[in-house]
Amino acid sequence: MKPYYQQDTQTVFQELHSSPKGLTPAQVVQNQETYGLNELVQEKPASPLMIFFGQFKDLLVIVLIIAAIISAFSGELISTLVILVVITLNAILGTVQEVQAQKSLESLKSLSSPHVKVIRDGRLTEIESSQLTVGDIVYVEAGDVIEGDGRLFEAASLQVNESALTGEPVPVEKTTAPIDKEVQINDQTDMVFSSGLVTNGTGKYICTAVGMDTQIGRIAGMISEARDRKTPLQKSLEDFSKKLTIYIGLLCVLLLILHVFVNHEPFLQALMVAVALAVAAIPEALNSIVTIVLSIATQKMVKNHAIMKKLDAVESLGCISVICSDKTGTLTQNKMTVMEVFTDMTPYTVELMDARTSYPQQILLKAAKLNTNAVVNADGSSIGDPTEIALIDMFNQYQKAHPDFVIKAERVEEVPFDSERKLMSVSSRHHIYTKGAPDELLKRCTSVLMGKEKRPIMEADRDLILTQNEQYASQGLRVLGFAYKDLPEEADHRIGLADEQDLCFVGLVAEQDPPREESAAAVHTARKAGIKPVMITGDHVVTARAIAKKIGIYQDGDLAIEGNDLAHMSDGELADKLDKISVYARVAPEHKIRIVKAWQEKGDIVAMTGDGVNDAPALKAADIGIAMGITGTEVSKDAAKMILTDDNFATIVKAIESGRNVYNNIKNAIIYLLSGNLSAIIAVV
Repeated sequence: MKPYYQQDTQTVFQELHSSPKGLTPAQVVQNQETYGLNELVQEKPASPLMIFFGQFKDLLVIVLIIAAIISAFSGELISTLVILVVITLNAILGTVQEVQAQKSLESLKSLSSPHVKVIRDGRLTEIESSQLTVGDIVYVEAGDVIEGDGRLFEAASLQVNESALTGEPVPVEKTTAPIDKEVQINDQTDMVFSSGLVTNGTGKYICTAVGMDTQIGRIAGMISEARDRKTPLQKSLEDFSKKLTIYIGLLCVLLLILHVFVNHEPFLQALMVAVALAVAAIPEALNSIVTIVLSIATQKMVKNHAIMKKLDAVESLGCISVICSDKTGTLTQNKMTVMEVFTDMTPYTVELMDARTSYPQQILLKAAKLNTNAVVNADGSSIGDPTEIALIDMFNQYQKAHPDFVIKAERVEEVPFDSERKLMSVSSRHHIYTKGAPDELLKRCTSVLMGKEKRPIMEADRDLILTQNEQYASQGLRVLGFAYKDLPEEADHRIGLADEQDLCFVGLVAEQDPPREESAAAVHTARKAGIKPVMITGDHVVTARAIAKKIGIYQDGDLAIEGNDLAHMSDGELADKLDKISVYARVAPEHKIRIVKAWQEKGDIVAMTGDGVNDAPALKAADIGIAMGITGTEVSKDAAKMILTDDNFATIVKAIESGRNVYNNIKNAIIYLLSGNLSAIIAVV
């Protein structure tokens, strides 16, 4: 059976036994019994008391408890008290950390809306979101949060921000047409997913999944299944504890035999000597030293914009060999910016624009100012589509450099954008300004603006414009085309779709979320330290590869693949290509976990960065998950071991350098402890 996004709406209605009029009350009850309620289910978490007792399962802790018991019987009450205090404090600390880690699924529940508008028995009604069921018809408009997953059958200029699920901040234009190929959720434009926020337009969808069967529910399941890995130091200490226990046990037995059978001492007296040796040989201060070093390091990390949720995360940082980094906001500025414009058949940077001498640039700036619904406030805050915010920023940047440039025209009417024609138009008193996809715009242009003259557009002009558009696209830039025409003189003329004809082509605007200035240097530092940087993003592969190449993640001979390619790879194929793949694009949450685990199976220590709900399972599965403190969702922060207060790849690299110092300090402290060099231990701490 084809997935819903590949089926036409009539087939979906038939399969789910529903219709545009919605379910009957009897169908609602039956479907709720079949599919369950629209709630995220989680296993009952262990009580804090059970978690506390679970902290004593560690072998070294067991050895210390035995040492405490032996010390008590041998009259060494101070040693007994010290050991018990140390292991109790460690158990309390571990309990607090594990209780905090249980918050991830609770945060997921907060993404849902308490109510949802549905059509049942032909009537629009509002119900609690938990009562939504498969087959329900849901109506949404701007400001609504999507409940359940669903197949759209009506969409009027519908845009949905799915950043929590995909990691990409640009709202998705939704359609109702089925998709005839296999794609990931990023490209399923005829579907909506639980947690999406409607930013524009209206729509209706038939609910296809609720609760744990939704994409958000699948993520919740992956978070539950993900298990923390032991750090390299923990593995070393565990191995050390096993060997120490065996050696001490053998030594004590040998000593007991010698005293009883060779020296002919009483058994009880010989036993006390063996016990005394065991107590003396066990380094009961080991856990305390490690905890103290990690605690001090955690406080220092705060000054470096890194909050460590778990003490052992500091030590994990020092062993990182692979960083799987998100693109948007971590490696880039998370702000669409106009990189170049194309007018008069010539490309210009914004800094080189001069609307005083170039009439096409003057018209382009006017069109960019008027043909947008975004708002940029004086304090720098903004509301609206990031691509439209970039247009206003371009206009403001030019006007700041040329204060005498003033636009007197005012917007009168609008023909909204829709994903079928891929255009948006607005009118002033005398002109119509149209923006949209360059290839669609050119189909409606009969002239081109060159200098101050409009001349008929030639086939050579179209070829040059389309070639420039393709060149921008190959660089990972998002391109908008602009055109205009004179408005008829009639005062009562209202613009409509018919007016988007016989346009005059003005130019192209190429935008990008540019790399942070410090990203390239940070990537270079990571490579010098022997750390492999990998980009994992929900963006398109062309854009991702272009950014990765600029900052040094993608190098000659590397591979950039999409989620669909990864989905069809066997584990063996992935393992063979793993070292060469530097960029993963259009990935789903399960792909991110697979990438992390593939590196771990090779023996690498993996750091994973992220800020969205879709990142949470991989953040938890990685050796150290790093969440973004500024842009990150609560779900990602709960799943991570480390939170950045400065969402920046360079900050991560600095934190890793600090982690390596901590790791070395711990190793030195353990060596000094075993050799009895107290002054050296104090110096390290």
